[in-house]
Amino acid sequence: MFNPDIYSYRLSSLISSIIGTTVTVRCILSSEENLLPTCSMLIMDILVKMDDGSIANVEIQKIPYAFPGERMSCYSSDLLLRQYSRVKREKGRDFTYKGMKKVYTIVIFEKSPSIFKTEQLSNIYIHAGKTTFNSGLTINMLQEYFIVSLDVFKENTYPKYTYTQNAWLSLLTAETIDDLEQIIIKYPWMESICIDMSKYLYEPEEVLNMFSDALKILDENTVRYMIDEMEQEIEDQKTLLHEKDNVILQNTTEFQRLKSILDSQGIKY
Repeated sequence: MFNPDIYSYRLSSLISSIIGTTVTVRCILSSEENLLPTCSMLIMDILVKMDDGSIANVEIQKIPYAFPGERMSCYSSDLLLRQYSRVKREKGRDFTYKGMKKVYTIVIFEKSPSIFKTEQLSNIYIHAGKTTFNSGLTINMLQEYFIVSLDVFKENTYPKYTYTQNAWLSLLTAETIDDLEQIIIKYPWMESICIDMSKYLYEPEEVLNMFSDALKILDENTVRYMIDEMEQEIEDQKTLLHEKDNVILQNTTEFQRLKSILDSQGIKY
């Protein structure tokens, strides 16, 4: 459905709607040079180069990983280093840092981590981030991050000024043929895309057979994720117990101090 070799305009439109800048996908990049291990809790993981030379890594995650911020930082750095190596190799002695372009790390969660569902963030489905300076200094930093919470998007109604973005995210959260029909009514230009999407809804067994090996690994990684979550919960509990121990120690010390004062004054208690 998003194969850039066949439907480059679809991926271009999706990426543009998320980053807020019109871009055109030129080609898909090989992941063979990736410095980091591949991940198997993903519905989609694609690396593309845009017409302006910038690079985008688009992931759709079915189950969230632990430590999403650290992971995104590593993947963004990997993208930047890959671009640096490629541009330096192509330009040779003519290389300058001016030839470096933006790298976009786009992570779309089908089920968001709990940190994205606090009361403060309950109505926010897209998070955009980049390096800024507290002094107001403006320089061209190359790494930008976009996180989309599909489950949060689905639970809320958003204004029409995000027309194209709403269309794509509505598609990604569609679960039934009726959902697709409503999308076609609201966004007629998505009819051919919805028809392709309906094939996945009508023929789930065929899709599952195609990715049976990946799904087996997915189960393993699901367990690993749950272990990470449990370890973090244990650490949090240890921290709480340590804090309680400190309070008890402080109260005991204060009690002993007051007791000594009363004893020195011959006051019975």
